[in-house]
Amino acid sequence: MSSTTYKNTKVPILSPLQVSANDAKELEFGTLTDNRYLLKTKSRNGKPLRQPISDAPHYYISVITYLNYLIIIILGHLHDFFETIFFPENFYNVTEHNGYAPWFTKFESFFPRRMKKRIDDCFSRPTSGVPGRFINCIDRISHNLNEYFSFPGTSTLCLNLSSYNYLGFAQSKGRCTEHALESVAEWGPGCLGPRNTCGTTSLHLKTEKLIADFVGKEDAIICSMGYGTNANFFNSILNKRCLVISDELNHTSIRTGVRLSGAAVRAFKHNDMEDLERLIREQIVQGQPKTHRAWQKILICVEGLFSMEGTMCNLPCLVALKKKYKCYLFIDEAHSIGAIGPVGRGVCDYFGVDPNDVDILMGTLTKSFGAAGGYIAGDKTLIDMLRLNLSFSNYAEPSPPPVLAQIYSSMSIIKGDLNPGEGEERLARIAFNSRYLRLGLQRLGFIVYGIADSPVIPLLLYVPSKMPEFSRLMLQRNIAVVVVAYPATPLIESRVRFCVSASLTKEDIDYLLRHIDEVGDMLFLKSSSGKMGGSLDGKPPRWDIEEVIRRTPEDCKDDKYFLI
Repeated sequence: MSSTTYKNTKVPILSPLQVSANDAKELEFGTLTDNRYLLKTKSRNGKPLRQPISDAPHYYISVITYLNYLIIIILGHLHDFFETIFFPENFYNVTEHNGYAPWFTKFESFFPRRMKKRIDDCFSRPTSGVPGRFINCIDRISHNLNEYFSFPGTSTLCLNLSSYNYLGFAQSKGRCTEHALESVAEWGPGCLGPRNTCGTTSLHLKTEKLIADFVGKEDAIICSMGYGTNANFFNSILNKRCLVISDELNHTSIRTGVRLSGAAVRAFKHNDMEDLERLIREQIVQGQPKTHRAWQKILICVEGLFSMEGTMCNLPCLVALKKKYKCYLFIDEAHSIGAIGPVGRGVCDYFGVDPNDVDILMGTLTKSFGAAGGYIAGDKTLIDMLRLNLSFSNYAEPSPPPVLAQIYSSMSIIKGDLNPGEGEERLARIAFNSRYLRLGLQRLGFIVYGIADSPVIPLLLYVPSKMPEFSRLMLQRNIAVVVVAYPATPLIESRVRFCVSASLTKEDIDYLLRHIDEVGDMLFLKSSSGKMGGSLDGKPPRWDIEEVIRRTPEDCKDDKYFLI
């Protein structure tokens, strides 16, 4: 990769051969080139979100998408039929042997064998080093239609749009790293091994107190795994006489935890407050199945920021419904805490809602804070009960001191207690980068989901064959992206999910937009109707890339261009 010049724009793309000791920091966190590329997020002061404007593709794109899947399925079944006859050894794992039943049937394993396997080179790409502004992708060669890979021993430095390192705190150098190293010296190697001998330390208690203060709750408890926090939380407070009313797009960790609790579950349409209220009223009237007794407790369960859609929960409306019908409210802030809000304190900060109006705040410490684990924050009575009943904290290892030091230092930087001004700049950078990339994509003619300030930006691809092609073309251009398809998304809504970071510079996003514009033309991805920002000011639905780069940085600071 080398520096690339587009007319008057110099895009600083560095190759590994050009990186010196002084450049290493630039690869992890780019230097701000102009204060104009900062954006201070405004609080909504309790104002709910408007109903989003849907931007659907032309009907023929949906038809082509279904036809693509139909062709893939027909060809896959034909291959299965002939291979069963001529190459039965290929079906060893799905046929009976010596009286033992197979682990899977051919039908159950059809999707991973005949569809996902063909594009496995786009998933789980091995990387090394820090997932900062750039990421080091280890090169690999596919054999026999991704049957296996070989590694030539080389790697490629790519612009990173694929990591949840929202604020860029996952760095090999800096104040957070210094704190982590200091904790090793203080607490010793016994706290770092597979059998952590430290248990709960004063560092755990200090970090939990900081988290509670950061999110605005009385107390908090830390778990060493984010997924496990949700998967083990619900069975501590729910039973079969309780009801969970869950957003249909909630993360699988929430679904797993609710199933383990034995509670009844009802799903409402994504972010549809009318459907939610109808469901609450219906369940209050009907009560428990068979007995029709009143539910012991009703828990409304949503995410702060939905990672596949880039949408945000409508918190003011949720709080109003919770108070009206005397329910409890649980919010998973895995993607919103640290990255959303005027001072980075999540959805309550973004909407200007009192955190005490939300009963349970859950979040992960992996993403915005560059660490690991998760937390539950709430009233002291609830947290005291969880310290006794939460199976994860009783049977899993506690977070090691370096992880806690990373959490404490990064959160302190966001608050301004450590390195004053740094946290404010990181928040302003991710707010600008998120809006700039989103509005730029919309003006180029792409269909993009989500709200203005979301650092997760899904660009719709639809046709399944375009998904691997987009990923491979981006990799050729030294850009690392994540493509997502069924079953993580609806069948016809395959997408690429850009994860924006504060470590990126405006010039990096310019570089990205130019290549997406080129690939979008090659793959016929520009199917937007122009409702989402491309047709404002009398401009045509699709803008020229040079005009997008020239005008959008200023326009992205104007709320009239976004659904607020």
